Amino acid sequence: KTMPVGFEVRNHVAYVTLNRPEAMNALDPESIGDLNRIWREVAGNPDIRVSVLTGTGSKSFCTGTDMKATPPATECMAAVYLRDGLPIVPAMKMWKPIIAAINGYAVGGGLEIALACDLRIASSNAKFGLTEVKVASLAGLNGTQMLPRVIPRAVAMKMLLTGEMIGSDEALRYGLVSDVVAPEELMFLASTLAEKIANAAPLSIQAAKQAALIGQDMPAEHGILFSHLLWGVLRDTEDRKEGFKAFAEKRTPLYRGV
Repeated sequence: KTMPVGFEVRNHVAYVTLNRPEAMNALDPESIGDLNRIWREVAGNPDIRVSVLTGTGSKSFCTGTDMKATPPATECMAAVYLRDGLPIVPAMKMWKPIIAAINGYAVGGGLEIALACDLRIASSNAKFGLTEVKVASLAGLNGTQMLPRVIPRAVAMKMLLTGEMIGSDEALRYGLVSDVVAPEELMFLASTLAEKIANAAPLSIQAAKQAALIGQDMPAEHGILFSHLLWGVLRDTEDRKEGFKAFAEKRTPLYRGV
């Protein structure tokens, strides 16, 4: 049986692939369960330093919940929410970076998953949208909160209120993605970025993400104080000593995450 989510680790990089191309890589209950298990594995495995999330094929990254495959709710939604929290996205919130390699449609929950990633790169045929208002729903994972924080508010509100999609050129112009490449070049770029991150000191990478994400919710002065604290914590690591030694010896450092 084909797994709904592929998972492979190479050179300290976890490659996570949504693998339901027949459904535009939409998420059914099985794939949601797989994703949550995979993110727990990524968070707890010291050999993994960074992840790449993508979808099978060239048409779609993820189109959110598979409405054809998701059964009607059998429990009170409030009870499920209060007991289990939101699916998928909180499990992604770890200090190890995640790169979204967006190969086509990132729509609804698919865009919300991409918004939860730390880097977003896209193929030239990618399309982005929060279309929930068209089916009398709401972008309820993180879209209403994150999209206006990532792109200009006016553009975010237009997308949220009309459900209209934007293309890769607009996404690049608005800062939703950092890079746009031809579809056949997307995974090469994703691997290149992931390996650059994986070759850096893991604790330093995680501290940088922590400082950026936590600091953005603080006044700037407090964020700077927090970053100073993290700098001090990193100062005495073995990896920092190795980094300085390797620089002096003009060689590539060998980081171990300690």
